[in-house]
Amino acid sequence: MTAHSDARRSRRERPSKPALTRTGIIATAVELMRAEGLQRVTMRRLAQELDTGPASLYVYVRNTAELHAAVLDELLGAVDLSPVEATGDWRDRVVQVLTSYTTVLFEHPGLAQSALVARPSGQRYLDLLEALLSLLGEGGIPDDRAAWVLDLLLQFGTATAAEHATPDRAAAAQAEQDALTTALRTASSETHPHIAALGTELLSGSGQARLAWGFHVLINGSLHTPRPDTASPEGGKS
Repeated sequence: MTAHSDARRSRRERPSKPALTRTGIIATAVELMRAEGLQRVTMRRLAQELDTGPASLYVYVRNTAELHAAVLDELLGAVDLSPVEATGDWRDRVVQVLTSYTTVLFEHPGLAQSALVARPSGQRYLDLLEALLSLLGEGGIPDDRAAWVLDLLLQFGTATAAEHATPDRAAAAQAEQDALTTALRTASSETHPHIAALGTELLSGSGQARLAWGFHVLINGSLHTPRPDTASPEGGKS
C-alpha cells in the first residue's frame, strides 16, 4: 500500500466535525463569553473555536451584533419569572422580575453594555416581556401605557447594570464618587443653596434600594400619566 493511499484512508477515518447549527453556535458563544469576556466573542474568534471559517457562521448569524443579541437572549433564561405566578403586591412582583433581569446583566459586565444597543428577539426575551406585561395588566395599567413603560423599565435596569458593572472602571468610578462627595459637602449655600441643604443626601441609599425605588417611580408614574396623542407629534396641537 502506498503512502498516498494511507493518507487518503487516514482522512476518511478522521472523526468528522459536528454539523454547524445556530443553537450550537450560540452555545459556544456563551461558553466563550464566560471564559474570555464578550469583547472576545467575534465571528473570527468563534470560527476558531468551532474549527471552521468565519464565512460559514454567516449562514446562521448575520453579524456580531446579532450574535451578541442571541447570547443575551440565551442568558435571559436565568431571569426569575416565578413572581408572575406568586401572590403579593403586583408592583413588588414587577420589581422582583426586573431586579432579577438587572442582576443577570450585572453578572456579565460586557453584556450589560451590549444590551443598551442589542435587540434580542428570541424566546427568552419574549418570555420576559410577556411576564412583565402580565403583571402590569394585573395592576390595571392600560395596555397603551404598559407598552411604553415596559421599554422604560428595561432601559432603566439595563443602564444601571451597564453603569456599574464594568470592572476596569471600578477604580476610576470610586475616585469620581469621592470627588463628587467632597464637592457636595463643601457646596456654598450662597451659590448652590439647594445642594448645600441636601449635601450627601443626594448620594444616600444603597444601589439596590435606589434601583427598586426607580422601578416603583416608573410603575406608579405610568398609572397616572396618560400617553400623549400619538396622532400628532405635538400632543394633539395642529
